[in-house]
Amino acid sequence: MTVWFVIAVPLVIMFFALAMERVEHRLSNVTVREEEVEEFLEQAQPNEVRALYGHGIGRALELFRLRRLGGRAAKLRPRKARG
Repeated sequence: MTVWFVIAVPLVIMFFALAMERVEHRLSNVTVREEEVEEFLEQAQPNEVRALYGHGIGRALELFRLRRLGGRAAKLRPRKARG
């Protein structure tokens, strides 16, 4: 019984560490840089602020980037909430 415990515990720890490494790698690709947030807060337009409020920083930065790249953000305005 002890032999199985000695073999199983290191294997479980190793697989857990590998899984956490994959999660960390995904999170590092998804994160938003501080400079992007500062630039957004300084130059955001009303539709981008509404997107920040309604959909979060990801959607708001997407609209902000689209506006900077070519002004297509006006086509992608967030829908107004019903209520």
